[in-house]
Amino acid sequence: MKKIIKMREMSDNQKGVIKKICTSGELGRRIREMGLIPGTPIQIQGRAPLKDPVAIKIRDFTLTLRNNEADHILVEVETEQ
Repeated sequence: MKKIIKMREMSDNQKGVIKKICTSGELGRRIREMGLIPGTPIQIQGRAPLKDPVAIKIRDFTLTLRNNEADHILVEVETEQ
């Protein structure tokens, strides 16, 4: 079963596909310029000790995002039944 959640809510090593970017303006443009666009598969690599920022694997590189940026990205993930 699939579920759509905020990227911030994903757990370590969880995989998903970006479904929607829920911001516009400067922040929305920056997120899209980093390659975070709908349809892109991602995987959570890990988090800093205080849970911010979050490291994600996208294509062939690792990218870090602050939690306030990850809140604007909706991701479709597989849920366990």
